[in-house]
Amino acid sequence: MSVAPQGPAMADEIPVEATATLTAKVAAEPDAAPQHLRMRVLSGSAIMLVSSVFVGGMNLIYNFIVAHKLGADKFGHASVVYTLLMLLSSITLSFQLLCSKFVARSQSTSDKTSIYKLLHRWSWVCGIGLGALLAVASGAISGYLNLPARTLILLLAAATVFYVPLGVRRGFMQGTYDFTPLAFNFALEVVIKLIGALALIGSYGVQGVVGAMTASVAVAYLVGVPRKHHVGEVGSVAIRAGVGEGLQAVTFFVGQVIINNLDIILVKHFFDPTQAGVYAAVALVGRVVYMLSWQVVSSMFPFSAGLRAGDKRGHAVLTTSLGLVAAISSLFIFAVWLAPPKLWHALLGAGFPIGAHHFYSSLLILYAITTSIYALGVVLMTYEISQKIGNISWVQLGFSGAIIGGIYLFHSTLNDVILVQLVLMLTLLLVVSVPFIRRRRASSVAEDDSTSIPTGLHRIRRIDENEVIAEFLQSEFFQEEYKEYRDTYAHLVSEPDLSDDRENAIRRALLFHRRGRLWRELPEDTEWWEVELEPEAVQRIRIFARNHWLRYGAPSFLLCDTVETVRSRIQHQSRDPFILKLRSLSNEMADNAEYSSVILISINQSTPFTILEGNHRMTAATLLDPENTHRRFRFICGFSPRMAECCWYRTDISTLWRYGVNTLAYYLIDRHKLTTAVLKAETVPAHQNADAA
Repeated sequence: MSVAPQGPAMADEIPVEATATLTAKVAAEPDAAPQHLRMRVLSGSAIMLVSSVFVGGMNLIYNFIVAHKLGADKFGHASVVYTLLMLLSSITLSFQLLCSKFVARSQSTSDKTSIYKLLHRWSWVCGIGLGALLAVASGAISGYLNLPARTLILLLAAATVFYVPLGVRRGFMQGTYDFTPLAFNFALEVVIKLIGALALIGSYGVQGVVGAMTASVAVAYLVGVPRKHHVGEVGSVAIRAGVGEGLQAVTFFVGQVIINNLDIILVKHFFDPTQAGVYAAVALVGRVVYMLSWQVVSSMFPFSAGLRAGDKRGHAVLTTSLGLVAAISSLFIFAVWLAPPKLWHALLGAGFPIGAHHFYSSLLILYAITTSIYALGVVLMTYEISQKIGNISWVQLGFSGAIIGGIYLFHSTLNDVILVQLVLMLTLLLVVSVPFIRRRRASSVAEDDSTSIPTGLHRIRRIDENEVIAEFLQSEFFQEEYKEYRDTYAHLVSEPDLSDDRENAIRRALLFHRRGRLWRELPEDTEWWEVELEPEAVQRIRIFARNHWLRYGAPSFLLCDTVETVRSRIQHQSRDPFILKLRSLSNEMADNAEYSSVILISINQSTPFTILEGNHRMTAATLLDPENTHRRFRFICGFSPRMAECCWYRTDISTLWRYGVNTLAYYLIDRHKLTTAVLKAETVPAHQNADAA
């Protein structure tokens, strides 16, 4: 049976009474050396790996005993049912991650207890619902997987009811750093599963094995009650960003369990029972490397979650985890390569076909390489999730769907099935690596920035995002999309009260109505500043390279180069409506000295600036008087060390992929923000509505 990840558990033994929260401690030590943090991760990972050896070893013993007694065909039946449970673990692990993350961030015992009880209730609703759905569909599922009886799916349904809430209990242990009970809980589950299988397999065969699995999950849940010294009075607490982080967690773990387990289900469907059993045996050994790697990921998660985005110590956490996973993977692949063919025949028993001399070893090495590549990608993706709500989960989900399609297209042999996964996992690793490589380069540029070197830019004051949105909306509100809202909200736009939360919410919703896709691309850690530019800074300004600007700005898209191209078209009496519009705007600006705001984005003061809003006005002003362009506008600039991830600042395959995902999220989520804001506006007193109109 497949070896599944055990959730983001930790085994770094830290006395609870000595540490309020590890996350708070890490965040409160900004001067701690990266080497110190690296040692903490190494220490936690080492202890975790040692503790996971027992669980992994017991799982191997369990699987080899079951395989030996059942034979290839019946082992395939038991394996596919367990794999279905692992597919459902996406829900369990999502609850575990959310509970761990929110509990670790909470400072008071009452908040921790409130979060636990809230998620525990939700998990029971979800578990009962999934169990009922499995029971109803048990006949259809059994037929698709060529199972001998629907009883196996009914036992799985019973296990699911307890398995989902078990994730919340384990997440609470992790979030409160109660590592000894957590390790015991994992060990208890595998021991009950092994003992139960040994006791029942002789009399009940496959049903006895699946029944033991169900019993192990139920016992683990019943024993995993939070300890008394962690439970306090229940308070009222709001889980901030709960929907976003919940969706991210579910998406990530759905993709993870599909990649880790669905191949076994598809092989069970496409191949005869004997070959399906052989593949399940190869998978159960090959995924040991992933189980060990996941413990490193689990150790990394709380440390990286406790660091702010852009913290240089995050590099130490990430590289340490990548190094450990690479070392574990290399040692495991080398050990598999050294193993003699007779070992596999002895472990699996006479119920498995002998095959060619190196049949099992060749399949297993290929499978282990595939799993190792995926494990490295998971380190990068989990680090990204610990830092922010992002799109990496959707990327993985897309690749999990590609695996399904690939196996459906190419499944002539078991070797073909593994090769499909190998190619896609290598591609996934390359895709998720690109943002980190770019971020590292951007950080290097930022480190080279020195205040002693003139940059032509001076920061005047830090400004709030609400003020930026208000300025942006003022230049957008004449657009046709705002026609039906213009009368009602003109006052809120022309004379914004930035201290009014209701107004700020409405202005944000109005901006998102037209520019939601644009705004979603900006990094979450963007800092907004009112800045003053000197002429040399104008030389580094680039236009927003979209739509008509693509014709006149390429290849450099620098403002000055674009202006020269436009000026040449004007001199040649171009009748292009776009050129005529710029010429007309330039003439208007000659008679109007009113200052308006231009919004820029950049990595830091030394890197190029991209115009986010104000392309036409900046171009028209430079056409009119290039020497005084920097004096005509009020400039607002958003700075982020991760701005290179934004497609408006740098356009490549990875940023365009991110834009595509954000566009989907915009149409599914953000378009509704306008309606929400309008409804809220209706609840204010009538005289305020009259004033706003």
